[in-house]
Amino acid sequence: MLETLIMFGTGILMVWVICKIFAWPLRILFKLVINAVMGAATLLIINIIGSAAGFTLPITALTALLVGLLGVPGVVLIALWMLFLM
Repeated sequence: MLETLIMFGTGILMVWVICKIFAWPLRILFKLVINAVMGAATLLIINIIGSAAGFTLPITALTALLVGLLGVPGVVLIALWMLFLM
């Protein structure tokens, strides 16, 4: 009986440790996915609305990387770059 309780407690402890180890990277991954989706939606909206005014943002590997990592601030950074430096 005591051995069973010790084994059960050890199993619960191991599951808890494994959950703690994998919870942190999943939170970061979830945040990156949310940033990427919001940034892509913003980039799409700017391209749809901006096409009527003659302003579009190119979708290249660099812009995709910036939008994927930074989200909406990445789109703002690209828009400012295109407005003032190009």
